[in-house]
Amino acid sequence: MEAKLINLDDFTLFGGGANGDSYDSKTDKSVMLKLYTAGKIEQPLSELRLARMVYDAGIPSPEPGEYVKTEDGRYGILFKRIVGKKSYARAIGDNPELVEKYACAFADMCLKLHAIHVDTKVFTCIKDKYLTLLEANPFFSKTEKDKISRFIFDAPEGDSALHGDLHFGNLIFVGDQNYFIDLGDFNYGYPLFDVGMVYVSSVISDSAFKQESFHMDDATALRFWEFFAHAYFGSDRPLKSIEEEVKPYAGLKTLIVERDTKRPMLDIRPALNSIL
Repeated sequence: MEAKLINLDDFTLFGGGANGDSYDSKTDKSVMLKLYTAGKIEQPLSELRLARMVYDAGIPSPEPGEYVKTEDGRYGILFKRIVGKKSYARAIGDNPELVEKYACAFADMCLKLHAIHVDTKVFTCIKDKYLTLLEANPFFSKTEKDKISRFIFDAPEGDSALHGDLHFGNLIFVGDQNYFIDLGDFNYGYPLFDVGMVYVSSVISDSAFKQESFHMDDATALRFWEFFAHAYFGSDRPLKSIEEEVKPYAGLKTLIVERDTKRPMLDIRPALNSIL
């Protein structure tokens, strides 16, 4: 697919992350740009194709547009802009007293997402993805890899839609309309593979990361997890029981983070203790 050349002067920067920056169009309020860091060429193209398949599958997400590049060689994707949007992370950070409301609404959206059954011939199985990441990971021993791979093989099967990076910064809303964003790791499988990331972001992640990335302190993030867990799994189930089930799936997220950071993630790895 040929990338359309754009002038970055026509856009205004409004946010950034590990993979790149986000911009609003100065000339068209209905358009926003996700521009990837220099050197990333294949990732934006593959994510555009995936974003189109996800959108066509009926997942509530911003409508993807053109594949573009800037004069300095960076590649990106144009999306339909969700005007007036706010992430759940920002909403909780701004109004921590409403954490229960947002946690329950987030859980409801997650349940709706996981109730969607996708075409397994079109999307990637989460087990296959993790096994590939595990094989390429240089930080686990062979014995550790054998134990982790056995856990992955033995995990329940499923064809549920999985976000792949499910945390409260990747769900935005305007009024009563919700949209999942940053769907580059979208796949299908057993829902707890997704819920593990909710636990990582709200419980395991360190204080500085939570504050910088999600605009909330440890206490607020922990309250979010407790409200979310009971809303997602049922209020009659003990929190400890939920956490023991979720922890190993949370620990698997180290494979994604270590792929991106290229270093062992010692804060996430303890969640794998029940496997290792």
